[in-house]
Amino acid sequence: MTALLRLLDRFAVPLLLAAACAPVAALAQPAGEPQKDLQRVHLSAGMYQIEAQVAASPRQREIGLMFRKDMPQQEGMLFVFEQAAVQCFWMKNTLLPLTAAFVADDGRIVNLEDMQPQTTDNHCSTEPVRYVLEMNQGWFARKNIKAGAKLGGTPFSR
Repeated sequence: MTALLRLLDRFAVPLLLAAACAPVAALAQPAGEPQKDLQRVHLSAGMYQIEAQVAASPRQREIGLMFRKDMPQQEGMLFVFEQAAVQCFWMKNTLLPLTAAFVADDGRIVNLEDMQPQTTDNHCSTEPVRYVLEMNQGWFARKNIKAGAKLGGTPFSR
């Protein structure tokens, strides 16, 4: 009887866990598909308006803008982290050239980094931040928005 219990203990628990997680896995983002249904937030950079998708969960941040073939010029993605830290980004499976704005809690742009598609080069904040705003590459430069400029919007008004 104890041999049977050990066998059940060894195999039944992992099988039950796998079965319990199956419905959650079915709801996950399909592989190779862009995420376009995230919550959105309205931001401003001086007189310019930005409609940003919010990537707040670990999975949403992991996928980010991967697999997107295009993005309107006034749109972007705001990555929100639980705590300020040096944040580093790369462009694996990301098809669009992007600029990352590393943003302090008060909305101040700490630094800007241009990132090339489908690369694994690290692009990091120069100080701890909780926010990173990705826009089409060149958007900030065309608007003459540089490090030190402040973004406005609900996330930065705490």
